[in-house]
Amino acid sequence: MKNPREMALLSSIESPSDIKKLRVPELSRLAAELREYIIDVVTDTGGHLAPSLGTVELTIALLYVFDLPEDKLIWDVGHQAYPFKVLTGRRDALKTIRQYGGISGFPKRSESEYDVVGVGHASTSISSALGISVAESLRQLHNYIIAVIGDGAFTGGLAWEGLNNAGNLKKQLLVILNDNEMSISKNVGSIPRYLNRIVTTPFYNRIKEDIWGLTRNRKWLRSVIRSIKEALKTMFSRNVMFDELGLRYIGPINGHNIPELIRALKRIKKLQMPILLHVLTKKGKGLREAEENPTKYHGIKGNGNGSVVHVSGNAVSYSDVFGKCMTELATMHRDVVAVTAAMTDGTGLKSYSQQFPGRCYDVGIAEAHAVTFASGLAIGGLRPVVAVYSTFMQRAVDSVMHDIALQELPVIFCMDRAGIVGEDGPTHHGVYDLAFIGMLPGVILCSPKDGDELRNLMHLAYSISDRPFFIRYPRAKTERFDMEKPLELPEPGSWEILQKGERLALLALGSMVDRSASVCEALRRENINPTLVNARFIRPYDRTMLDNLAKDHDLLVTLEEAAPRGGLRDTVLEHFQGAGSAPRIHSFSLPDDFVTHGTREELFRDVHLSVDDIVREILKLLK
Repeated sequence: MKNPREMALLSSIESPSDIKKLRVPELSRLAAELREYIIDVVTDTGGHLAPSLGTVELTIALLYVFDLPEDKLIWDVGHQAYPFKVLTGRRDALKTIRQYGGISGFPKRSESEYDVVGVGHASTSISSALGISVAESLRQLHNYIIAVIGDGAFTGGLAWEGLNNAGNLKKQLLVILNDNEMSISKNVGSIPRYLNRIVTTPFYNRIKEDIWGLTRNRKWLRSVIRSIKEALKTMFSRNVMFDELGLRYIGPINGHNIPELIRALKRIKKLQMPILLHVLTKKGKGLREAEENPTKYHGIKGNGNGSVVHVSGNAVSYSDVFGKCMTELATMHRDVVAVTAAMTDGTGLKSYSQQFPGRCYDVGIAEAHAVTFASGLAIGGLRPVVAVYSTFMQRAVDSVMHDIALQELPVIFCMDRAGIVGEDGPTHHGVYDLAFIGMLPGVILCSPKDGDELRNLMHLAYSISDRPFFIRYPRAKTERFDMEKPLELPEPGSWEILQKGERLALLALGSMVDRSASVCEALRRENINPTLVNARFIRPYDRTMLDNLAKDHDLLVTLEEAAPRGGLRDTVLEHFQGAGSAPRIHSFSLPDDFVTHGTREELFRDVHLSVDDIVREILKLLK
């Protein structure tokens, strides 16, 4: 931290109880110190900067009014919870955030008693908070339950399912809508437009609050006012939706005005009903560059000296390759369209969306809808490409099965961030896609070894018109990518021998091909000459090559950056099940457990998938 005199108030905060000792005018100074501290730390270590800068005052006001941990505060997604971590006993630990062995970048139940719900995906807070509220009611506890959800996460269907249930159950619940007009990128859709209409017509809610306060002791007058309430709502195009759902709407209020926030929260604390408090904040507040470009400063990487290294970088990532190939496909084929769930920038579609604005559909944080929407596009004669992170694809499994695979629709799925993603940790590692996609009949599921093969596979996917096609690739860079190379479309299900050896065969999938090549180099120094196979297809797979490999190799080793079940390992084991003369089979995969956060290489070492670990184990097997 800086000089203690410069951070005098923040240095004195060890828990929320210390905040309550401060006078309200001192809280603004605490906010300034907290914001400066987060900027200093995150620009040094990396992390989610802009979201957290926007919730500084809101966090302070919540901790000042409510009594945590008895009262429960649930954050949606959680990338805006850095101020919360600092003020709940993790001030110094913030310097380790998202680092191997350090604290998580998201709320995590095992990390602190204040982290009531572990989270990392969007739109979950209202449902989980409502469940806690019902549980406390049945246990005859009277603690206050608060969910903080951003307007970006508000585009997810799960949030509205929670609101619908909350209005029906009528339990105490405060939903704080943190409205900054942003997800990672700018929000899209009719819900953000509705919220904007609320913001731009504040007159109705002021009238309602003022009149209701003046008639507190006049029940007969209130009954008269109720009769004209609906007309007022219609006149001012206001909070009809929330009232009809059964939630008392309050707001919008300035989310950076601490006294105003405290007054509103104290009034709300007296009410035992579902309430939606609409708070307006500025993403990136307090850092001019982040305010002007909140998307760029949503997630940053620090370089250890306080300056910022942005996640995008200049090197060719698989996301970059995908974006370039999408533009190429769309130029060649007028029926190609892209679908993404609030990830236009993250998946590499930004340039494509600018070049083909009428053929790119950002549906908001709504993965299941994205998939079913794509099924309709395909039925309508288009060729949709769904760009999605592997970890978020989990949220749409039923839609993939029921709306795509069962109907044999030619939808192309490009699953970014497959495997270990790094510092975002277990909520974001994309390690289960092989299992939940591979179980579906008739699909094509593959993983490229480099950028050139990703391009070839995308063009192959377009040529397949009778089934869905899934391509997974890692959060990594690729050195082999040339848009000028002639296309080479592989046969679906075919594997590729990259080098021919004897006795030992390494069957590597996707990102593990390059790692396996390094393993081969190390083994040759031990006078071992392995065969290296690019096992690029999981469904279908190369049965003929597998049978041939078994004839002249004693040991088959599978290598994949995925969970141990449902992927390449199980494909090979099932192939030889019941065979009379099967070779020995050994597998290298991620563990049957949730992997922590850290850099990719740190995590590969942690799960014993470093080149040295693999070589050491293979030498033992051969002996």
